[in-house]
Amino acid sequence: MITLKDVDPNMIANNLTPQHVSAPGYLLADEIAERGITVERFAQLTGIDAESLRGIIDGQASITPAHAMIFEAALGIRANIWLGLQADYDMQKERSNKSFVERLRSIRKIAAVL
Repeated sequence: MITLKDVDPNMIANNLTPQHVSAPGYLLADEIAERGITVERFAQLTGIDAESLRGIIDGQASITPAHAMIFEAALGIRANIWLGLQADYDMQKERSNKSFVERLRSIRKIAAVL
């Protein structure tokens, strides 16, 4: 969390939690569309079957390290960018899970006294 003197931390944009976060596959879809490539053509180019690619685009499947490296080879966008986007998305999904957030709070309370 970012803190600034005399500024409420909840008013700093980097501290805000978005209500909805988009899966990185949506960015992939935008990227290939901007280049005038269909999902089917991109699937052929990369050797990823179209159904799996649609799962990534729809957010139903994750971008794996292998996928990220393939996307880097095909699009020139570094693999660590794709993996970072996936990790950010996965963590944001967990942050929206109230029981998991409560579990983290409990762990922090216990860890604070150790």
